[in-house]
Amino acid sequence: MKKVLFSCVILIMFFSAGASAQNTFNKGDKVINAGIGIGSNYYTGSYYTSKIPPLSASFEVGVKDNLFDEKSSIGVGGYAGFSGARWEYYDWGYKYTNIVLGLRGALHYQLVEKLDTYTGLLLGFNVVSAKEFGTAGNGIDYSASTSGVAWSWYLGARYYLNEKFGLMGELGYGISYLTLGVSIKL
Repeated sequence: MKKVLFSCVILIMFFSAGASAQNTFNKGDKVINAGIGIGSNYYTGSYYTSKIPPLSASFEVGVKDNLFDEKSSIGVGGYAGFSGARWEYYDWGYKYTNIVLGLRGALHYQLVEKLDTYTGLLLGFNVVSAKEFGTAGNGIDYSASTSGVAWSWYLGARYYLNEKFGLMGELGYGISYLTLGVSIKL
């Protein structure tokens, strides 16, 4: 009950603070995000000897303003994410990679000045590959790849330090659970 009450108070504060805010994401705006992930649903075991943290880049264009009121807009764009790991046992092991490519759509609603808050969905493909390296004793190297549908819901925010440059953060179930990075408005 305390968490629900606290959440309601925070939302009321955001909505009241945003009453005089000027929109940070509008129709025609183009934004590039680049981020590094913290926490991932890929390669979570301790038996991986090295991991490449999830890296992502996205591009978004504002396509519709005033969806609900003057503080709301819709954006669409593309997404690319990469993560990898290596599992070793002496001089033999496997290298794994995940590449997520997809399309995203986001609903933006500005709650606070200079803060672009949004939520959206990603739909795309996850390309997974595994490659054996070293000597397994049989002289045969194995490799495999597959792909499947990838989807993610995400909740994000971009805080603009000036008109073109901002810091971004996204929570969701994609290449990582939390992505932190930078945004550049073109």
